Amino acid sequence: EVLGEDKLMAVLKERELKIYWGTATTGKPHVAYFVPMSKIADFLKAGCEVTILFADLHAYLDNMKAPWELLELRTRYYENMIKAMLESIGVPLEKLRFTRGTDYQLSKEYTLDVYRLSSLVTQHDAKKAGAEVVKQVEHPLLSGLLYPGLQALDEEYLKVDAQFGGVDQRKIFTFAEKYLPSLGYAKRIHLMNPMVPGLTGSKMSSSEEDSKIDLLDRKEDVKKKLRKAFCEPGNVENNGVLSFIKHVLFPLKSEFVVLREEKWGGNKTYTDYEALEKDFAEQVVHPGDLKNSVEVALNKLLDPIREKFNSPELKKLTQAAYPKAKPAEKHTKNSEPENTVVPSQLDMRVGKVVSVEKHPDADSLYVEKIDVGEPEPRTVVSGLVQFVPREQLQDRLVVLLCNMKPKAMRGVESKGMVLCASSLGEPRQVELLEPPAGCCAGERVYVEGYEDGEPEDELKPKKKVFEKLQADFRVSEDCVAQWKQRNFLTKLGTVSCKSLKGGSIG
Repeated sequence: EVLGEDKLMAVLKERELKIYWGTATTGKPHVAYFVPMSKIADFLKAGCEVTILFADLHAYLDNMKAPWELLELRTRYYENMIKAMLESIGVPLEKLRFTRGTDYQLSKEYTLDVYRLSSLVTQHDAKKAGAEVVKQVEHPLLSGLLYPGLQALDEEYLKVDAQFGGVDQRKIFTFAEKYLPSLGYAKRIHLMNPMVPGLTGSKMSSSEEDSKIDLLDRKEDVKKKLRKAFCEPGNVENNGVLSFIKHVLFPLKSEFVVLREEKWGGNKTYTDYEALEKDFAEQVVHPGDLKNSVEVALNKLLDPIREKFNSPELKKLTQAAYPKAKPAEKHTKNSEPENTVVPSQLDMRVGKVVSVEKHPDADSLYVEKIDVGEPEPRTVVSGLVQFVPREQLQDRLVVLLCNMKPKAMRGVESKGMVLCASSLGEPRQVELLEPPAGCCAGERVYVEGYEDGEPEDELKPKKKVFEKLQADFRVSEDCVAQWKQRNFLTKLGTVSCKSLKGGSIG
């Protein structure tokens, strides 16, 4: 999408376009970053002057996703990673200009402009502008409201004609077009690329581990994540595997090869994406073959990046920029330390209840089919008959613990646990945990501060990981689900229950 196409054409009649792309140095860049990288390559081939901004100050303002003490380290990591990505797809770095936000955003002139802008912008406009970019929480910090204004001012201070970003930036771009002229600055051109859905079907996100492939993931990790990716036969909607082919692999290579055995027709080369999508929709191409082919193509892109970051210097930088969270020690009643467990070991996901039936052999149990973003819904048995009417459970969003060992319950195998809040007193009350409105089936639920951990494939019953963590699960006075006063979150906000303040969770 382009905002300001007439102005774009007018500039090109006189000279080459000056354009910038910025990225806040928060979580580790993932493979979806190849989308803007391939477009930056196009800009350079077209003769544009391109500036890449490492927006370190923005990373701190976005709900402190990059702590102040890690700001410099994260920025160095991003700089090395983005350069490695561009080299991987053959982009000459000498044509690019790299800058950091703190190179100019702390100057007297810029700071005064922030104050000037803050006297013009309403709270409503600032919050609306950052709605799809700044992390949304129940009680937003003032820093998040400043974020869109700073991004608007960057256009003036970088002296560019245009800003390039994802379509999720559109509200910030229109905010800039509205407010920059109020300060006496020119309205800029804005260009947007599509967002690549994650492997779970929603937007690919640094904070949602299952949705994305990290640029430094090992080959076995790439295989594992692609194997779990949502890629239903014939379904081209919210298909992260197909979208990655469309928006990354095709623009880079102008073709895509589906690898398959001779008995299934042998390899087939596609020179336009529409033909591939049509064959997939008609189930001529199998999801397994598609995933295997993406795995091979993706590893070719990632190999030079992995090799570069295998150096001792960059290994040290990676560990320093993204230190592993230090979980608090937990002790037994005898003050003897137990084996440390952390919430990121749990595979908690948003689920949508597709069907609910009474258990054929147990009056107190429901048998539910729950969609968690996998090819088939999971069968789950829950003891909720006396607490939640069947019609209230049907079609609603729940939080499902997905990596418990499957367990036979009166002859029906249950592949998960629906998490609920319970009152501590009598009579016992039970309420379902509720993800934020707008969540999609399969989205990850995580505990604040433990976004980057990798869930275990299956919790070992003898280690009692869930039971140890559950001891510190509570519902806050605001009815928010918490572990040790850290909120349960999805990318859209907090997980809560209806009314059971102070209740337990299980």
